[in-house]
Amino acid sequence: MSPTSTTRTKTHQGPSGLVKWAKRIILALVLYAVCSVLDRVKDRWYVLDPTHLHELAQNAVRAHPNDIHSIIPYIVSNLTAEYPASSGKIALNLDTSEWMLNNAGGAMGGMYIIHASITEYLIIFGTPLGTEGHSGVHTADDYFNVLIGEEWAFDPPKLEKEVYKPGDVHHLPRGHVKQYKMHEGCFALEYARGWIPPMLPFGFADVLSSTLDYWSFYCTVRITARENIRNLLIGKI
Repeated sequence: MSPTSTTRTKTHQGPSGLVKWAKRIILALVLYAVCSVLDRVKDRWYVLDPTHLHELAQNAVRAHPNDIHSIIPYIVSNLTAEYPASSGKIALNLDTSEWMLNNAGGAMGGMYIIHASITEYLIIFGTPLGTEGHSGVHTADDYFNVLIGEEWAFDPPKLEKEVYKPGDVHHLPRGHVKQYKMHEGCFALEYARGWIPPMLPFGFADVLSSTLDYWSFYCTVRITARENIRNLLIGKI
């Protein structure tokens, strides 16, 4: 075969680089359009309400000041009464013994997952020791309802610390970042609403790159997946 024939064969093999890039751009535009539409309608899948959860946290703090062992059952029992399994609106994890360590953004604490779905999660997060780290850049609004202790935050260019005490809620808007510190001991009812799956890499990065705490990683993945599946089975996205 002559060199000319070989060149012609290579030229006609498969789509050109320009066509490949055109397909990639079209696919990216389609994905962007789909994501934009879903982002505009995601509110219809929310069940929990940040204002109501704030009131619940405040009631729990008033009923059992500085007693996290009583505050947690108070919160769970009230949520169960409002959203019983028979309602079919939302699935809650009532096993308050399912605590696991969590490392994210340099901060470390314990976590109990009350609810996990594609558009919402509700957890108790905290530590009796104190910790600090980066909030992370998230695709959901985060509402941090302090139950005991204090949370401090730093939001440049403001150079004063923000202080959140029991009964206060710290709202971190989607895409916003801060340094935060759970001063000494602090526990909070944390609620996020938005797109939850893109938040998972932030929650797993420290385990995979630093702590190598694969047992906590396994527990987090197992319980998160289980709760997401439970909610999808009743139509909760």
